[in-house]
Amino acid sequence: MLAGEYALRILSTEPAMISVRIAAALAACLIVPAPQDVPVGYDDTPMLPNSQWRVHDGSRPQPTIVTPGAVNTAPPSDAIVLFGGDVEDLDNWAGGPWSVVEGTMEVNGKGTIETKEAFGDIQLHLEFSTAPGEQATSQGRSNSGVFFQRIYEVQILDSYRNKTYPDGQAAALYGQQPPMVNASRRPGDWQTYDIIFRAPRFGADGKVAEQAQVTVIHNGVVVHHAQKLLGKTAHRTVASYGEAHGPAPLALQDHGNPVRFRNIWVRPLDL
Repeated sequence: MLAGEYALRILSTEPAMISVRIAAALAACLIVPAPQDVPVGYDDTPMLPNSQWRVHDGSRPQPTIVTPGAVNTAPPSDAIVLFGGDVEDLDNWAGGPWSVVEGTMEVNGKGTIETKEAFGDIQLHLEFSTAPGEQATSQGRSNSGVFFQRIYEVQILDSYRNKTYPDGQAAALYGQQPPMVNASRRPGDWQTYDIIFRAPRFGADGKVAEQAQVTVIHNGVVVHHAQKLLGKTAHRTVASYGEAHGPAPLALQDHGNPVRFRNIWVRPLDL
């Protein structure tokens, strides 16, 4: 008997004997994992610098799965709240507009949004929820992303029992570096990113003098620490730095997939 069938039988025949907590645990068995024998990633993309792996390499080892703990959601007193649950908070964003549903901001197919305010070095907190019951696999499952200065992406994806190329899973520096571990919660649960972003520095000649760096904490678990970015995010090619730039907006991607956001705030830093 399959685990899901066993869970259904228990839930349907002995409800009085099961606590809510046990029932929820059994219901988790009903989530159908993505087929593991379906090829993911690419084998014809360029090699990443100082690496044995290609961009979006499907054979790259999958990050170890860890179970995250509880979430602290309250913004500090000096935070700039970009979305706190009110329709009026959409005034902080350009593009879209996205929908506000039950105190959350929801991707609705109207395009990527970005903050009206420009930022350099920042601490970012955001919470997101991927869609439960979605049947897509790999990059098709609740795909989005948070872009620092419009061009440096930390991937958002449903990576709970959903295999994809490691540098494209949740919390990856897309196309560059997988997270150290997979700390994803199940679809429908709220997840957190706490990210410290240090913007790149450019010399007088317009060339990058210091690469951008990010530290990413996913659901309370460190998955990147002071990781240098190869450049602006790219698909199927090695990232590189373009023209010199200063502070720029923070962006949230509309990839055409259902994702909800809440409790988004930043603290400008001087790193």
